[in-house]
Amino acid sequence: MAATNTKFVDAKRLFFDSRKVMDALSKKERRVLSRAGAFVRRKARGLIRKRKKPSKPGSSPTNQTDRYKNSILFFADLKDRSVVMGPVALNNVYFNGDGRPVRGTVPEILETGGAIHILEVQRFPGSDRWQRADLRSRRRLAGRPTRLRKVEIKPRPHMQPAFAAELPKFPELFRGEL
Repeated sequence: MAATNTKFVDAKRLFFDSRKVMDALSKKERRVLSRAGAFVRRKARGLIRKRKKPSKPGSSPTNQTDRYKNSILFFADLKDRSVVMGPVALNNVYFNGDGRPVRGTVPEILETGGAIHILEVQRFPGSDRWQRADLRSRRRLAGRPTRLRKVEIKPRPHMQPAFAAELPKFPELFRGEL
């Protein structure tokens, strides 16, 4: 009887190697999740168009340098069995109402709308012309008048519409894979 039990355990191990099954499942899951993320990324990037003028509220944002468009990425997280898609926080600095710098608000503001504060510097002493301050050189700002200008940005959704457009394709991606 002990020999039969050993053969059964060996046969079970050969037939159902849980590690191999989990590795194969995770490879398939990764492929499916990556494809879903790639579909949404491609759609979101496609919604962002080059225009000479700023986009109208409610339409996707305007792309002038490809920097924002190329910042839209995805990541398949196998631990949570999910995909994270969207633009990464760009290295722009904006300011809250207290004048302290706030980083990475551009993607969220574009998608949902809101307000940001932009630091501006007076172009010439005594003039009424202001320009956005170049924060890379604090020396150039030293001694020049600065101001914070609040800018209201209306929503220009692009990630949510891209996800909604690609959502009907997801069941077909998972069919036969998992």
